[in-house]
Amino acid sequence: MLHRISVLLLLRPAGILWRRTVAASWKGFLTFGMISIPIELSPAARSERISFNQLHSVCHSRLKQPLYCPTCEKFVERSEIEKGYEYEKDQYLLFKQEELDEIEPDSAQAMEILSFVKAAEIDPVYFDASYYAKPAEAGVRAYNLLLDAMRKTGYAGIAKVTMHNRENIVIIRARDNGMTLHTMFYNNEIRAAAEASAPNKAEVKEAESKLAMQLIESLAAPFEPSQYSDAYQAELEKLIEAKAHGKKMTVMPKTKRAPVVDLMSALQASLKSKAAGQKNLLRSVPKSLEKEKKSRKAS
Repeated sequence: MLHRISVLLLLRPAGILWRRTVAASWKGFLTFGMISIPIELSPAARSERISFNQLHSVCHSRLKQPLYCPTCEKFVERSEIEKGYEYEKDQYLLFKQEELDEIEPDSAQAMEILSFVKAAEIDPVYFDASYYAKPAEAGVRAYNLLLDAMRKTGYAGIAKVTMHNRENIVIIRARDNGMTLHTMFYNNEIRAAAEASAPNKAEVKEAESKLAMQLIESLAAPFEPSQYSDAYQAELEKLIEAKAHGKKMTVMPKTKRAPVVDLMSALQASLKSKAAGQKNLLRSVPKSLEKEKKSRKAS
């Protein structure tokens, strides 16, 4: 007989701050049966990109966007702002924050795991934001107990929690460095692929299929996120650096591509190119080893 284990995550908002040390987004207790585990959630990722400010083309001053009331013809302070829902054109229902707080569901204060599922069964299209779940010192042993059980069974927890003005469905996963929590899109928020965007069915030839699989195998490698970087951001940094020193960047012409007509030729050429690249890499390895030996002898 299977016993259902109730797992609750009690949370309270604590504000998100991106500084040298990332402040907790939420703090609370993860309760596992009769065990309470104090934990905190902090954002697991943030977007890194170069942003541009809008400037006045006449004087190059940075433009501001103050809150302005066209009826009163005046700028408005933050303290004078209230929330309104437009139920008809230019007709609003007014709400105070206290009213919105009163209707918060139980998941605003407690996150209960509703079920456990295999993480591999969840389509990644549902994933939204990610958070790290870190235990306080007093809850380390209990936290590790639940973490270990989830790792060994291969299950992840599905739960609900209200934060950021909506009730989120979340998945709690066990990873090598602890638990992560991911907010997810609801089923009705996932856009169905338009029929027009679906490719027409076409005959796949056996010979082409074998070559395509060989090409995939030749490109197969373990996933190493550190190998990838944002080339566009790197080029932007170079452009900014060049402009700052009054220089002009030399830009290489872009490669023009066209749809492949002869699939067999393209596949064969791809495999030959990959094989040639691997040979060159193997040839360079002995040279690098020889250099390393010489440097060791010299030292």
